[in-house]
Amino acid sequence: METTVAARQVFRWTVRAAAASSLLSPPLTWRCLLQPPHAGCGLFCSSSSRSPLHSSHHHHPVSPVFETPVTELSPQSLADMGFTGPQAEQMMETASKARGGRAARHALSSLTMLLALGLNPASVLKLLQKCPEVCSVKESQLQQRVGNLRKLGLVEGSLQRVVAHYPQILTVPVKTVKHVVVLLREKCLFTAPQVTDILRESPAIVLGDLAQLEFLFQYVYFRMGVKQAEIIKSRLFRYSLDEVRCRHSFLERRGLYQTPDKKGQTIIINPKLDSILNVDQNAFLTAVAKASVEEYDVFQRLVAKEWLEEEKEQGSINVDDTYSEEEEEDEDEEEETGGRSGYIKTRKR
Repeated sequence: METTVAARQVFRWTVRAAAASSLLSPPLTWRCLLQPPHAGCGLFCSSSSRSPLHSSHHHHPVSPVFETPVTELSPQSLADMGFTGPQAEQMMETASKARGGRAARHALSSLTMLLALGLNPASVLKLLQKCPEVCSVKESQLQQRVGNLRKLGLVEGSLQRVVAHYPQILTVPVKTVKHVVVLLREKCLFTAPQVTDILRESPAIVLGDLAQLEFLFQYVYFRMGVKQAEIIKSRLFRYSLDEVRCRHSFLERRGLYQTPDKKGQTIIINPKLDSILNVDQNAFLTAVAKASVEEYDVFQRLVAKEWLEEEKEQGSINVDDTYSEEEEEDEDEEEETGGRSGYIKTRKR
């Protein structure tokens, strides 16, 4: 009997102690009392005995900033990067012009990469307004493309200017750029530093048609007799074949330009390619061609008809795209002789 009374008394003391402790600590203490003792329980109980500021109850609402990294553009993320309020609004609008969800996934990493290049927020904004497609490029692809441009000689300073001036170069795969470089090195015989100069001064060449680029070089090299160093100085690859051909043909028919012979000699002194191309039409006609605007306009209309007839004639002739090495060697010999025949032969290829 006494044992039963004692047991009831112990039970009442236990319940009173548990109720009192529930008022001083979070419900976690109840769970610890009800659970069997184990190593984890000791850890939880020790945490519940601390100050309420350190309890699990107060740690439950964890800030999402620490749980998951920010992966999409937002005014706050742009502000953290250094963009002003108006710049952030323009950036959000620019990013929305890119290709949908893909741009949304990669826009933040693209901005981070561009800022890491040393561009300031204002420059990055202008760059993306020129070419919103950069927002759609993965960070890993951007890193590869920037690294490839560095390998090609575009060092710090030059690289930033090229990217800011022509951001489309970041949308071009590394393989495509390499094809252009191989063309310039192997078929046009430019040196590595000259290729770097071309990429720096005429970055749009990476999006050019390889066949047209090769023919433009051949026209200037064989038909006009201009060598690589002068081609670099004139920034030839900023111009189309029609622009170059029209001005050259006008000078030639006026007796102001002559194709060099095999030894590179001419009876007259030809104007430099730089003075032919890198001037506006009025300066070209006044200083180089010594002609009026009306004369040049008439010439352009006539020569346009001639070229159209040539293209029709060539289109009516079936030319086999595969020819033997002997035929290629013969054509190379004819091209090296210069003159009109060499140019026509190249056109038929």
